[in-house]
Amino acid sequence: MLGRSTFSRTGNFRPENLGPNAVALIGNLCFTFFVFGVLIFTIIAATYEPEDPLFHPSTKISSFLTSKSNATFKSDDTEAKTGENFLAPNQTEFESFINATDVADLKSAVIVAVEEAREAEVVPGSDCEGPIDCRDTEVFHLMMTAAIDKFKDIHFYKFGKAVRGENDTTCDMAWRYRPKEGKTASLYKDYRRFSVLRSNCSLSVADIGEYHTGVNARKKKRNQRHGVQKTGGKQEEGKTFPVYGEQVNDNLPMVESEGSFSRGKYLIYVGGGDRCKSMNQYLWSFLCALGEAQYLNRTLVMDLSICLSSIYTKSNQDEEGKDFRFYFDFEHLSESASVLDQIQFWADWDKWQKKDGLSLHLVENFQVTPMKLQYVKDSLIMRKFASVEPDNYWYRVCEGETESVIQRPWHLIWKSKRLMDIVSAIASRLNWDYDSVHIERGEKAQNKELWPNLAQDTSPDSLLATLKDKVEDGRNLYIATNEPETSFFDPLKDKYSTHFLDEYKDLWDEKSEWYSETTKLTSGVPVDFDGYMRVSVDTEVFLRGKKQIETFNDLTNDCKDGVNTCNTAAS
Repeated sequence: MLGRSTFSRTGNFRPENLGPNAVALIGNLCFTFFVFGVLIFTIIAATYEPEDPLFHPSTKISSFLTSKSNATFKSDDTEAKTGENFLAPNQTEFESFINATDVADLKSAVIVAVEEAREAEVVPGSDCEGPIDCRDTEVFHLMMTAAIDKFKDIHFYKFGKAVRGENDTTCDMAWRYRPKEGKTASLYKDYRRFSVLRSNCSLSVADIGEYHTGVNARKKKRNQRHGVQKTGGKQEEGKTFPVYGEQVNDNLPMVESEGSFSRGKYLIYVGGGDRCKSMNQYLWSFLCALGEAQYLNRTLVMDLSICLSSIYTKSNQDEEGKDFRFYFDFEHLSESASVLDQIQFWADWDKWQKKDGLSLHLVENFQVTPMKLQYVKDSLIMRKFASVEPDNYWYRVCEGETESVIQRPWHLIWKSKRLMDIVSAIASRLNWDYDSVHIERGEKAQNKELWPNLAQDTSPDSLLATLKDKVEDGRNLYIATNEPETSFFDPLKDKYSTHFLDEYKDLWDEKSEWYSETTKLTSGVPVDFDGYMRVSVDTEVFLRGKKQIETFNDLTNDCKDGVNTCNTAAS
C-alpha cells in the first residue's frame, strides 16, 4: 500500500476513464474560450463609438477638445446637414398622385352634368366668343391634362384653381408635385401661365410658360381648399416634410403682451468661440442650445445675425451681419419651436424687467449641466461663455452625461426655402430629367501627398472613360464642382449636354426674385450670393439627379480625407 503511487489510488486515470475525461476537459476549455469571447465582444460593443460627431454621440470629441488643438471641426466648406437630410421618403405619403385617368374621369362627370343642364336648358360654358373663362371646368381640366402630358418626369399631387393670366387668352394655375424618381422627402410647388386658344368653340393649350411664370396663381390664403387634390396620403403636406416654392413668411415672432412676456421662461447663450466657424460647427452648437431650451421648457433667445466663415467668402475674410434666414427656414423653426429674436427680447426685457421683478440666473461654466438647471425659477437663464477655446464652444454643454439627456432637434432646422426654390428652378429647367456628377478638385487635386490620384482621375480623359459605362450619351449632365474654370470640362460636351451652377445666374442676380426678397431682410442693402449659398444649391441640385456619381466613391480610389483614411471614414 505504502509503496503504491498516488495516482494509483484514484480512478480518474484508469484506462477505462481516460476517454470520458478527455472529452470533459475539451468541453470545459471550449466553454471557457466562449465565455472570454462573449466578454471581449461585450466590452468592444459597449465602448465603440462612431467617428462622425454630427450624427453620433460626441464622447470622442471630448478627448480631442481637451487636447492642445483649438478646433474640433475641420475647415469643411461642404453643405451642412439639416433636418430634411434625415427624412426618408415614406412611399405611402406619396402614393396617391393625380394622373391623366383621374382628369378624364372628372371630365366625364362634367360632360354628364352638361348634358343634364342642356336638358334643363341651362348650358354652362356655351359661350364660344369673348375672353377665355379660366374658372370654367372644361378649361381647368384641359390645363391639367396638358400639364400632365408635358411634364412626364413628375407626379402631380394637387392642382390649384385656375385664374386669369395677363390677358384674355391666358390662365395661370399652380400645382404641387414631386419628381417621379425623387429621393428626398419633400414636395414642390410650381405655377405657370397657359396660353389657351379657341377654334370653333373647341379649346386647346397652345403653350405652357416657364417655371413660376403663372404669378397670379401664386398668392393664396392659408388653408384655402380650392382646386383638385388626390387624397390618400397618411400625413398632411408641409407638416412633416417641406414644400418648396410657396411664399416665405420671414416675420419675427412677437410677444403678445407684457403679461405673457413676464410669465415666460427664457434661455440665452452669450459669447463663445463658435462664431465665424464653419456652418457645420454653427449648427452643432446652435442645436445644442435649442435642445437645452426644449429640455428646460424655455424659449430660446437667439441671435439671427450670423458671422460667415472666411471659407465661404470671396474676400477670404470672416463676414459679420449675415442673416440666419439667408440660409435656414426660420418660418419652420418659429412654428415648430419657441424662439425669440434677441433684439426684440432685450427691448422687452428693458421695458418690463424692473417693473415686473424679472430675475436672471447667470451660468459661466459649461460643466453646469441642464439637469442642474431644470428647477431654476428665474425668468432668464443666461449661459455666458469665456474667450478661451475650445472650452467656450456652445456644444460642450451637450457633452458627457448630458448627451444622453439632450437630444438635438434636427427636425426643426430646414434649409432656406428661397435657396431651395433656386434648386427647384434649375431642376425644372432640366425637366427633372438629368444625371449628376460631383467632381472635387481645387486644393485636394493639387495636394499629391494626400490625394495622389485625384488630379488624374478627374481629368477630362479619365472622366470620359469612367462615365462611359455610367451615363448614357446625350444625357443632361449636371456637374457640381469646385473647379473654378468650367471650360476645363469642355471635352465632355462631345458626349453629354453639360450644365453648371453659373449657367443659372439669373436666378440670383439683382433682377431675380431671390435678390428682391433677401434684400427686404437687410432694408435694401445688397446681398451677395456667397460661397455657402453656392455650395448648398450646387449640392442640392446634384442630389436631385436621377443618377448621382460621387468623386470619392465612383471617380477615384483616393480617400476623401487623404491617404489611409478610407477605413476611418467608413467606420
